[in-house]
Amino acid sequence: MAKNLTDSAIDRQNILNNPFAVAEIQKSIGLKGIEFKGRKVLLKEQVAVFFEVTLRTIENYLASNENELHRNGYEVLRGKSLKEFKLAISEQDVPETDFGNILKTPQLGILDFRAFLNLAMLITESERARLLRQAILDIVIDTINSRTGGGTKYINQQDEDFVVSYFREENYRKQFTDALRDCVDMGNFKYPMYTDKIYVSIFKENAREYRKILQLHENDKVRDTFYSEILDLIASYECGFADLLQQEYLQKGRQLVSSEVDILFRQFEIQAHWKPLIEKARMKMASRDLAFRDALHEQLKEYVTPLQAEEFERFIGAQSAELNKRIEEAKDVMKRLKERE
Repeated sequence: MAKNLTDSAIDRQNILNNPFAVAEIQKSIGLKGIEFKGRKVLLKEQVAVFFEVTLRTIENYLASNENELHRNGYEVLRGKSLKEFKLAISEQDVPETDFGNILKTPQLGILDFRAFLNLAMLITESERARLLRQAILDIVIDTINSRTGGGTKYINQQDEDFVVSYFREENYRKQFTDALRDCVDMGNFKYPMYTDKIYVSIFKENAREYRKILQLHENDKVRDTFYSEILDLIASYECGFADLLQQEYLQKGRQLVSSEVDILFRQFEIQAHWKPLIEKARMKMASRDLAFRDALHEQLKEYVTPLQAEEFERFIGAQSAELNKRIEEAKDVMKRLKERE
């Protein structure tokens, strides 16, 4: 999906919150800065020179995007901090043409590398900014792919919680299908039909629609691509609705027809306790799939938020692990889960 970084605050923030991509971009650009309090920073004048625009242009962007840029490393120095910065400049080999006469200024705006990238993703008047945006997108894609073995279809399996959630859900899936088999008077179509009802209730898409958005192949299993939080919520639905079917079956003393099951499911899914769990699941799926898989769930657009740095660490950082390794480590856990059947 083509991204227009100048228009999308969420896409910009996802890049800036990805420490692995930012490090690779910084290495690629090789931009020199002023050492200040353990980081490299740039003056507005230096940024204007780099992007080949006027200082007024930079100041206009800083003013019109103040909150976003402050959040990402733009800072206005005053008082003691300004004195310390002036001292740092005097101790470094910084050409005076880069900063002009700042000795008398009462305040000074500086940008760290994230704020510099933030500006690059906002400025429309600069050809250099446009070229940098293209490079940023390429580096972000390459960084994620290199850390997931070349693709993001199964990036959900990089999460250390995936294995336990996957096998736990398998147990509740069997409980659910057994309840459909014993309590519902329908043919085999009931299994995919009521599975789709659960999917639509949780993330507003049936299996076919979900496959299309993630561009899954015929042999790809939908559940192999779900995040652990989605698997946990599906398991809760399956467990709870299976129990409800069995209760209704025993009460009526006969199998239920489809219209009765539909009414029962509607009563089940509108229970108030599901609301915060569903909202959290929708946010996780929509936000992660946009950031990692470049997949937009149109039905969940309102739930998309930028990922925090912790999410990138969880799925592509040192905390993530190969699936085979986690399966090996989780053998005892899976054995206990299987014994509960």
